[in-house]
Amino acid sequence: MYTKLFYSTGNQVSIPNRKEIPMLNVTFEDIRNNEEIKTYISAADKALSELGYTEHSFAHVTRCAEGASSILRRLGYDQRECELAQIAGYIHDIGNIINRVDHAQSGAVMAFRILDKLGMEPSETARIICAIGNHDESTGVAVSAISAALILADKSDVRRSRVRNSDIASFDIHDRVNFAVEKSNLELDTQHSVITLFLEIDTTLSSVMDYFEIFLKRMLLCRKAAEYLGLKFRLNINGLSML
Repeated sequence: MYTKLFYSTGNQVSIPNRKEIPMLNVTFEDIRNNEEIKTYISAADKALSELGYTEHSFAHVTRCAEGASSILRRLGYDQRECELAQIAGYIHDIGNIINRVDHAQSGAVMAFRILDKLGMEPSETARIICAIGNHDESTGVAVSAISAALILADKSDVRRSRVRNSDIASFDIHDRVNFAVEKSNLELDTQHSVITLFLEIDTTLSSVMDYFEIFLKRMLLCRKAAEYLGLKFRLNINGLSML
């Protein structure tokens, strides 16, 4: 049995009315409690674990969500824009379930499907997927306030607890650098329009040059993101200004 999708009357084609999906004010709590999203975050982190990458699970995405939202809030953006940044931060890495390569772009496509299905306003969905698609240093560019805040929050998450490998003798440079970070803080000085990543590194485990070897491109992206927000980006390692 076939169902007619449109009808022809003379020279005109009419399409029957279809009940539109209502647009909803999707909240961060909706996203955080969504079982589909939880599955993708967990599965993406498991895939990265198999590849030897540092932790990209709920601890990382929560820090990114809160960090991105906090940056915009401190800069005076409205509550909804801050919440959209929070949502973008929480789901920005789900594309890793497909492949680490181009995960920002695949994650943006996945996020579009999820948010569209939840009934989010297209204008808000567009801002979120734009930020997700531009968060990786290999292809990303700060093209909006949300994308800039996400870049800063994501690239500043350097900490010992992200290292999965418990055998120090077998550390690669990424393990060594992250494990050497004893303290990490991203601080925003709104009075002087400066955002600074403060790091305390145990140089017996990793040199400052090791840090720059793997993170220089990310720090330069942070500089561009800060500039988009009208800020100057600074990097301070063990009390010394590096950028």
